[in-house]
Amino acid sequence: MAIAALCLAMTWYAIDALARSPRAQPVSFAFGGEARPKDYARTLADAGLLALIATLGLAVPLHETSPMLVQLGGSSALFMGVALLRTKPWHGCWIAIAGLFTLALSGAPALGMILGLAAICLLVWAPDLERSKRVSLVICLFLALVLMATVIQEWGLWRWRLRAWHNPMSEARSLLELVLWFTWPCWPLAFWSLWSWRRQWGRQWSMHVVWPLTMIAIVTIVSALTTSSERTLLLALPAYAALAAFALPTLQRSVTALIDWFTLLFFSGCGIIIWVVWLAMQTGWPPQPAANVTRLAPGFAQTFEIFPLLVALIGTGLWVWLVHWRVGRHRTALWKSLVLPSAGAALCWLLLMTLWLPLLNYARSYVPLVKQVKQVIPDTACVAIQGLNTGQIAALKWHGSWPLKKLSPTSPCEWLLVDAQWAADPLHADDLASWSSVQKVNRPTRTYENLLIYRRASQANAPRAAP
Repeated sequence: MAIAALCLAMTWYAIDALARSPRAQPVSFAFGGEARPKDYARTLADAGLLALIATLGLAVPLHETSPMLVQLGGSSALFMGVALLRTKPWHGCWIAIAGLFTLALSGAPALGMILGLAAICLLVWAPDLERSKRVSLVICLFLALVLMATVIQEWGLWRWRLRAWHNPMSEARSLLELVLWFTWPCWPLAFWSLWSWRRQWGRQWSMHVVWPLTMIAIVTIVSALTTSSERTLLLALPAYAALAAFALPTLQRSVTALIDWFTLLFFSGCGIIIWVVWLAMQTGWPPQPAANVTRLAPGFAQTFEIFPLLVALIGTGLWVWLVHWRVGRHRTALWKSLVLPSAGAALCWLLLMTLWLPLLNYARSYVPLVKQVKQVIPDTACVAIQGLNTGQIAALKWHGSWPLKKLSPTSPCEWLLVDAQWAADPLHADDLASWSSVQKVNRPTRTYENLLIYRRASQANAPRAAP
């Protein structure tokens, strides 16, 4: 939670620093009256923060405890640090170095090195910095990269997870689809921002456009070359939010109205669907959604809880009030067109985490699978395992009390748990020769994830103690 809050805060400060650049300021009016640079920068920072909150790709990782979120914190720190180099050079330098080391130590050392070198290249030709200041910052960042490379090499942290494009057209189409939904609704605004500010990244480029564009390009290319494209693309979301914010001053009123109406219909529709399915789970009406839940999550038993229902009702009421406020006649603000997307994303996630939380826990958890295993294997028995993934092993250790041992010819365990696909391989027939099949268990929501329970052939006919 702290890292998630830091990511949002660092993105806000990064956009605020980029918007204070003289090249990012609006054109001055002939008789004055334009927005002050400080107010203009804060308004764009607010808009960028709303755009980041509304991004679909951030919804799930922001609520998970995983290296993905730590890497996002590192990329946010690097993005903020480079953005601060013009106004607070040494503060920005140390923050950027902290972001680089965070990326390197959390599983993305190669990407951290590439982004660090890109930041140095931008500093060499930065038009808004004095020559002496640029030289000092370049030397400092270069020495930090040398130190980081040394640490990575000494600790053996280099990890190359490259993938081969066997079908380039199919792979490119999959990557394009991922980018389109993962960065929605930032990518249309980001592309419009690049077109509106095209002179700023052409002949007279400025850091507020070039730095986000550079970060997006590098992360997208790396995501196309790695096996974890979705996790890698997550690191570009702060830069997408920044470009989306800089698009707002150039949008016409008709475009902002289109964004509002599309957002209103989309998220209102999603909220209604969530409420209808919850009602079907509670009462059985409407019958079709209830039948779909039974088909997709067999064995799920819904329980009624008053507190999540009250939270969902309050959130829905706030959404209705916000829609009423947005369509009213108020003083126009740049960030108003992003209020409904961010609030709509927050509403849908709130409803999912209250009304649908028991269903989601049942669908994503290994508890039903472990309960089936407990009905067969006694709690104190020794269990050998083979072919299981890390999630299954963690679930067996957390929800069960069995001592798990790797399968070997000298294994002392009476029971064996193996993956069904591993057992179906003829090459493993000799490993199962001394075992007798007992039962097949599977996750109710993932019928393809099956485990086979075996018992030693010499003890298969012996009476089994009650579990």
